[in-house]
Amino acid sequence: MKILMFYAPEFWFKTYKKVLEDVPECEAEESVKDAVVVFYHAEAADMDRMSGVRTKFVKNIKWLSGKFSTKEIVLHSFNHLSSSKAPAVFTRTLIHTARERLEQSGFHVYETPFGFLNEWKIHVAGESLAKVFKEF
Repeated sequence: MKILMFYAPEFWFKTYKKVLEDVPECEAEESVKDAVVVFYHAEAADMDRMSGVRTKFVKNIKWLSGKFSTKEIVLHSFNHLSSSKAPAVFTRTLIHTARERLEQSGFHVYETPFGFLNEWKIHVAGESLAKVFKEF
């Protein structure tokens, strides 16, 4: 799995176009303040190690949110971080269970609609830790 995380004083998104046939229709627009925005990409190798990948995914998000004292999280599927891709159904399951763990820990989690192209605007803070890439 690869993740690109940003601390964003402001993040806005809006659905643009559906690209996966098997996801429900959705029109969404949301603005979130003081959030850790996570661009994630699940890889084929992650399928054999889902539990460990999910644990590291959640721990990294909690770590960065702690650095900026925020409980606001935005999850955004971004299949441009690797040439290896896990199937969409696997990725959805992984992210759904990670989201549940984050919410159980008191985080407020937003997701850009999975299976859609989305417009977005992101204001990223200037601090070095406001931009973090991880792979595991």
